[in-house]
Amino acid sequence: MKKYNLTLLFILFLVAVKFSFAKNTSHKLKFFEASDKAIHYVGRIDFSNPKLPRFWSPGVYFYTTFVGSDCYVVLNDEVNYGVMHNYIEIVVDGKPKRIRLSAKTDTIQVAKNLSKGKHTLVICKDTESGIGYLEVAGIKCEKLIDEKDNANFLIEYFGDSITCGTSSDLSQTPCGAGRWEDQHNAYMSYGPTVARALKAKWVISAVSGIGLIHSCCNKNFTMPEVYDKLLLRPDSVEWDFHKIQPDVTTICLGQNDGIQDSAKFCGAYVQFVKTLRSKYPNTVFVLLTSPMADSSLSKVLQHYLLSVQTKINNDGDKNVYHYFFKKRYFHGCDSHPDVDEHKQIAAELAPFIKQIKHW
Repeated sequence: MKKYNLTLLFILFLVAVKFSFAKNTSHKLKFFEASDKAIHYVGRIDFSNPKLPRFWSPGVYFYTTFVGSDCYVVLNDEVNYGVMHNYIEIVVDGKPKRIRLSAKTDTIQVAKNLSKGKHTLVICKDTESGIGYLEVAGIKCEKLIDEKDNANFLIEYFGDSITCGTSSDLSQTPCGAGRWEDQHNAYMSYGPTVARALKAKWVISAVSGIGLIHSCCNKNFTMPEVYDKLLLRPDSVEWDFHKIQPDVTTICLGQNDGIQDSAKFCGAYVQFVKTLRSKYPNTVFVLLTSPMADSSLSKVLQHYLLSVQTKINNDGDKNVYHYFFKKRYFHGCDSHPDVDEHKQIAAELAPFIKQIKHW
């Protein structure tokens, strides 16, 4: 009996010590509002309320450097239609982890029992605009340090579901199970992967199902109609292009258009590039074939893009290039590239951008 009592007392002692440690650790933490200068944001973001920055697009991210062993991030999730929850990528000291939000307001422990020194943190929206917005309320930790990352350049990616990273991540939910957003992973899509390889920031301006002149899946708008909107939706507020001036912009459209009348498609493509040029006077444009296109569509897209580039170059704009993907990537859900294939796509594209920009 005495042995039992001693064991019980020892267990209670350990619980008390653990509780006391947790309480002391929590006591050290301070709440930093989303407007704190040490928190840096990248992407199409609505700052009309600086204490609650709001964003919709996939791949929008914010980063900071925190000090201490524990850290929490407070996010508001729109919970669109009452059922949709956003996924985010949590990257602490370069190690990514993807999680699903679960409430209208989530307090997420992003770091636990780390070393007492400083650590880097990136939070990236993995799901696309239609899943709903995220708002950043703040970060709770011991201390934030105002440090810029080592990204020297900025790349923007216009495209469709492929560029969004839709249907790519089967690690938690297999194809055909769960909800559509359960396989989204913008952080691991080809665009951000290329950007990280080239020490660049990234912006994803993409919508699933969208096309240049013809969208699929009951979408009644095309990219030229929404490229200049905050949400990439017709009824959204206009985006201020002065906020972001990319060094490189890639355009990956055509998968949802399919094979079209060449004159109509190429004419619309030339006009779209020239319209973007009016917003981005010094940006290099790279026109991409669809990495999930079958051989017949890929061949047609190559013909289209060569015609478009030639026309624009001949009109005096020599800052427009093309890149044709070497093979088809289709092992994710609904014949999309999966996460591993996005790495392969990035491995193709990154050296080309590096070559033309001399980075």
